[in-house]
Amino acid sequence: MDMMDYTVMEEKGEPWFEDGNLILEADNNAYFKIHRGVLARQSEVFKDMLALPQPSNTSTVGELETVRMFDLPAELSNLLKAIYDGVIFQDRDIEDFFFLASILRLSTKYFVAHLRRQAIEALAQTWSYTLEGHDTMIERAVQAPMGSPPNDLTYPYVHPIHVLNLCRETHVRVIVPSALYFLSMYPFPDLLQCTHPKLAVESHTGLPRPSSTLSIEDMSNYSLMYQHRIELILDYVRRFCSERRSHEECSWRRDDSDTPTLRRRPLDSQEVDPCSHTFARLASKASRSWFTRTGPLKWMLQTEQYLEGYDMKLCYRCKEGFRSDLKFHRLSIWKALPGIVGMPSWETLLESDLPRPGTANTY
Repeated sequence: MDMMDYTVMEEKGEPWFEDGNLILEADNNAYFKIHRGVLARQSEVFKDMLALPQPSNTSTVGELETVRMFDLPAELSNLLKAIYDGVIFQDRDIEDFFFLASILRLSTKYFVAHLRRQAIEALAQTWSYTLEGHDTMIERAVQAPMGSPPNDLTYPYVHPIHVLNLCRETHVRVIVPSALYFLSMYPFPDLLQCTHPKLAVESHTGLPRPSSTLSIEDMSNYSLMYQHRIELILDYVRRFCSERRSHEECSWRRDDSDTPTLRRRPLDSQEVDPCSHTFARLASKASRSWFTRTGPLKWMLQTEQYLEGYDMKLCYRCKEGFRSDLKFHRLSIWKALPGIVGMPSWETLLESDLPRPGTANTY
């Protein structure tokens, strides 16, 4: 493009600074007027790119050099505004995910480390690497109202396939086990047909959505996680609950009079053990309450509430022992989750994607 006046531009993008000294040209003839030094300060890629001698046929706009950027205008605009103004990520609807994805995609492409880190941290607020964060996300999903126009989606508004494909595209790993665990609750035919409304949603701001097709690698990972999820449920019913016996310090109600009293005494193998019977009833009730799309970690917490029922008689010591063991059991399940799909520990994944200050980022 030869010297030309701003008025012939097809689109002035935002940001556009009148005192800027560099023009960026995105796809579809969209232009952004920015400051060379600001861009170079934020990214080694930008710094090196702008330091290279420009070809003799370099385009100019007015008196300014124009650099061609092979990016969508909406995505480049988001990145530039985040560089200048900072960024706040929210999780109100699908558009917030598309916005986050655009920042993560281009901050990875151009090595804008602080924006990439912020985007990963925001994504992890939903697709957490901690059990506490996962519980919070599931609780919000359970309590969230039905979606409203224009997209009419429920929380979490994005399909886990889109999350996985975004992570693959941007080399983020710490989100993957959580997204795969959530994906394992979807029936396999739904994934093959790609008919879920969340897979068809489009951005109203011109931002691209990640691929809606599950990769061969993640198809295998889905199968592994799906089978593991079913095994967790069966193990909880058959072993954790059904085979559980009363605590060695169990207390139970027993008296010859009409008024029962609470006594503590060593267990006699010839006596009826009310607490062990209660655990057997809990196993029976739990086995009737799950279905193929049950998330075992949340379901285990729900079955714990059955112990508050009038027909579930447990002494205080057995009840507290069960709750303590369940807490440890769920934490152990979560800790082992990355290994189910052949990934390293949560700690290793976290250090890779969100390294501590002073350590190198390997993305």
